[in-house]
Amino acid sequence: MSRSSETASSSSPVTADDLDLAVRLALEVLRKAPPAAWDVKAGSLEWDCWETVEHLSDDLFSYAAQLGPRTLAEGGDVPFAWERRRPGGPANAIHADREAGPVGLLQVLEATGALLVAMVRTTPPQVRAHHVFGASDAEGFAAMGIVETLVHTHDLAEGLGLDWNPPADLCSRVLTRLFPNAPESTDPWPTLLWATGRAELPGHPRLTKWRWDGTPRA
Repeated sequence: MSRSSETASSSSPVTADDLDLAVRLALEVLRKAPPAAWDVKAGSLEWDCWETVEHLSDDLFSYAAQLGPRTLAEGGDVPFAWERRRPGGPANAIHADREAGPVGLLQVLEATGALLVAMVRTTPPQVRAHHVFGASDAEGFAAMGIVETLVHTHDLAEGLGLDWNPPADLCSRVLTRLFPNAPESTDPWPTLLWATGRAELPGHPRLTKWRWDGTPRA
């Protein structure tokens, strides 16, 4: 189903419920992974699957934190201390306790997802928060959190050997919100993978550079 056939759904706002659904679906899939599989590489990323879940959790946490101040932070990001646990690993403020195993790792993901859901629900629509691609609002951060969740679960599913095919209407809404210039004649999920540099589309080579547009909409 193409984006053009999803017009009514894709034009509706991205909500906290959409984000909650994305995180719940990701957890449902990731909980099927064998306990010993988390050290394998996550798809095309240079990180292993454990590190990728930590990175995703860190994304969700940092987006929630950015929405906390009611004025734009002067220095950009809220100044948590980010650090790498190894050269080439993700720079995170959030790290899961290895002794808690995969169950604990996914609890960290569930908790940080819930933080962002709560912040999206409670942040006034006029609040603007910093992002490296430009200041955005609560809806924009919800959409960013969904994209991070969907595409990193794709990376994880590739590494862990799991099936992952998120709902077309959810993909369509975040494409409309963050990638308004993406092709509209192709299926939403492959189009989102293309827009984030993870796949080709007919007539559209795989992107080597990409960014979204989180500009608040009227």
